[in-house]
Amino acid sequence: MAISKAIIVFPLLCFLSSTISILCYPYPLVCNETEKHALLSFKHALFDPAHNISSWSAQENCCGWNGVHCHNITGRVVYLNFFNFGLVGKLSASLLKLEFLNYLNLGWNDFGGTPIPSFIGFIQSLTYLDLSFASFGGLIPPQLGNLSNLLHLRLGGADSSYEPRLYVENLRWISHLSSLKLLFMSEVDLHQEGQWIESTSILSSLSMLLLEDCELDNMSPSLEYVNFTSLTVLSLYGNHFSHEIPNWLSNLTTSLLKLDLRDNSLKGHIPITILELRYLNILYLSRNQLTGQIPEYLGQLKHLEALSLRYNSFDGPIPSSLGNLSSLRSLYLYGNRLNGTLPSSLWLLSNLEDLEIGNNSLVDTISEVHFNELSKLKYLDMSSTSFTFKVNSNWVPSFELEELLMSSCQMGPKFPTWLQTQTSLRNLDISKSGIVDIAPTWFWKWASHIEWIYLSDNQISGDLSGVWLNNTIIYLNSNCFTGLLPAVSPNVTVLNMANNSFSGPISHFLCQKLKGRSKLEALDLSNNDLSGELPLCWKSWQSLTHVNLGNNNFSGKIPDSISSLFSLKALHLQNNGLSGSIPSSLRGCTSLGLLDLSGNKLLGNVPNWIGELSALKVLCLRSNKFIAEIPSQICQLSSLIVLDVSDNELSGIIPRCLNNFSLMAAIETPDDLFTDLDHSNYELEGLVLTTVGRELEYKGILKYVRMVDLSSNNFSGSIPTELSQLFGLRFLNVSKNHLMGRIPKKIGRMTSLLSLDLSTNHLSGEIPQSLADLTFLNRLNLSCNQFWGRIPLSTQLQSFDAFSYIGNAQLCGVPLTKNCTEDDESQGMDTIDENEEGSEMRWFYISMGLGFIVGFWGVCGALLFKKSWRHAYFQFLYDIRDWVYVAVAIRLNWFRDNLRRLLVSETYH
Repeated sequence: MAISKAIIVFPLLCFLSSTISILCYPYPLVCNETEKHALLSFKHALFDPAHNISSWSAQENCCGWNGVHCHNITGRVVYLNFFNFGLVGKLSASLLKLEFLNYLNLGWNDFGGTPIPSFIGFIQSLTYLDLSFASFGGLIPPQLGNLSNLLHLRLGGADSSYEPRLYVENLRWISHLSSLKLLFMSEVDLHQEGQWIESTSILSSLSMLLLEDCELDNMSPSLEYVNFTSLTVLSLYGNHFSHEIPNWLSNLTTSLLKLDLRDNSLKGHIPITILELRYLNILYLSRNQLTGQIPEYLGQLKHLEALSLRYNSFDGPIPSSLGNLSSLRSLYLYGNRLNGTLPSSLWLLSNLEDLEIGNNSLVDTISEVHFNELSKLKYLDMSSTSFTFKVNSNWVPSFELEELLMSSCQMGPKFPTWLQTQTSLRNLDISKSGIVDIAPTWFWKWASHIEWIYLSDNQISGDLSGVWLNNTIIYLNSNCFTGLLPAVSPNVTVLNMANNSFSGPISHFLCQKLKGRSKLEALDLSNNDLSGELPLCWKSWQSLTHVNLGNNNFSGKIPDSISSLFSLKALHLQNNGLSGSIPSSLRGCTSLGLLDLSGNKLLGNVPNWIGELSALKVLCLRSNKFIAEIPSQICQLSSLIVLDVSDNELSGIIPRCLNNFSLMAAIETPDDLFTDLDHSNYELEGLVLTTVGRELEYKGILKYVRMVDLSSNNFSGSIPTELSQLFGLRFLNVSKNHLMGRIPKKIGRMTSLLSLDLSTNHLSGEIPQSLADLTFLNRLNLSCNQFWGRIPLSTQLQSFDAFSYIGNAQLCGVPLTKNCTEDDESQGMDTIDENEEGSEMRWFYISMGLGFIVGFWGVCGALLFKKSWRHAYFQFLYDIRDWVYVAVAIRLNWFRDNLRRLLVSETYH
């Protein structure tokens, strides 16, 4: 019996052991030939610049190819992961031959704006499909609704500028994906689908719904119930709902863990129904238009770990109930209208890592005691508030910060010594913090590991001659630093040391030997006491795009080598002592958008090649010694918004082609006007201009300025009528020249004008009635000309004082004290007649002179230079002479015969 059992059991054990050995022994999986050829066809339809699939070969087993995984028993391809492979081209329908494929990830590739191929909807074994951030465009094929086994679907994501972006006409096909757990459609245009909630809530298994930046405009606030029974994450960031937070959100009672409604223009208050989401971990409501006070009942959401309410219009105090959120790790309240002091309960949130309460009207005195429980704090933003920070000089915080933003808080007058305990700090902003102290010796070495450092707008002093700066972004501007310029590492990208007292030459700074190629993009050393000549070694700084050396004491010529800054966008050299001419090498800086050379001793002509700088938007050559005419090539600068050549020795006529400045002719200001000029980490370009009779700095609003200033030169002729086509011009100044003639009649079309100065010229005639149409005008100066007649009656023109019109003896009417009479009117008419008669007489004499010259040289010139014509002409004169002689002789004979017959007749009678 035992033997018989052994006979039965032994073969079974042998079978099991052989099966286990087959499963466990590392025999290589063999790729299916049909699937191998399908994958090779897929490869051939694509370009692979990163060489991620270039090793695929028909001689190799496809189960070992990069991005390909096969089933560990059958060897059939089940998994394709080409995430971020850099593939370019189109998808091949050969993928249909992969019958068992259940995972396909093509995210973060580049398919050139081509549509998602509809054949993907027939790979019915798919459970995971990721086509996000892959530059697909056009209509999403509804055939994707055939993928009934799909658990995970990711579409959209704008990583390119291809148009049209992905869009749908409706989402009805979504309802067939009954097993779907995750739906990601970021950046897909869903504005045509008005019932997106109904279409997606059918999916009872859906756990994560992410419809971000989808042009949705309605959350159906009147809807009472939705069927999202399994939803844990709902992200609707960046749409356009513009209504109150809907009540149906309260239906998601037990499942919802994350709710993201940022940047949606939501209005009203946070509804109390939010308490139904009692397991909520993350609540993001920032960048909306929510109002009222932050409700106390938010403190009942015991599971909250992150709460973001920043950039709304909440007012009142921070509710003390937030101190009940013991799990809270991130609290963002920046950019509201909150006031009062900080609740003491806030300092008991021992799990808090991120605290952002800046840019509010909060007032409090903060001491080290407040931070005793915040040992996990990593990010602290209390900037733009009225906090006073008072801690002991020997304080050692329990936290280790990574980012500290305290701009506009009162931290001084002593330099905060506790900073040296923060060895993990990456970003530091203590600008405008009332520090009046010498920077301690330990600071610069300690700060060398920080990426961003902002110390600007304090009164921090110290000699930086021997300091070495290694930070990425450095703002030391508007302090009291002295000595030679410090040395910098190649890692620095932005260096702003303006408004200090640095002295000496700049050569030792620019000509220093760097260990590696410099990454410096923005350099601002303006408003210091730097002197000497500009050095020649600009080639070491070819990453520079923004250079400001204005308001120093530099002398000598602008070096030709500055043209080696091929990426230069803005160059400020104003108010120095630079001489010579504008170097012609600057024409190679084709990206130059702003050039300010004002307030120097530059001379010569304004170069013709300036018209080749097509990106130029601001040209300031004020207060130099430029001569001759403005070159007509300047009119090629169609993007120009500021032209200031005032206070030079320019002459000739004002170019009639200034109406080619198309941005000055436009009323609207493009949003992206300075996109190619601004620097992401450098403050907006600023410029000091004389616009309304005094110098003003335009910073941040420079893109709205439209200005032409030709004043204090030697221009002659008339004001070109073409100037009146610059409808967007805001400041026009042609004063202190030798201009004649009249104000253009259509000047009233320049409705954007804020300031108009035509004073101290030889202009004449009546003030045109259309000037009264300039309703935005707040400065007008027509003084010291030869205008006559009545000042046109209007609310606008009479609002200026008499100084706007003085120096015009024949001008009358309010606001001048001289009243207009009939004599004034007739005198004006007589002046017109005299002017017109004088003009007619001048043209009469001019035409006589021209007629004599043309007639004389038309005949005599031809006879002088053409011999045959001369002979023919004189032969003609001889013939005429003979004809006249014969005709006269015949007439005389006829007269004598008649006279003789008459005398004979008289004698006989």
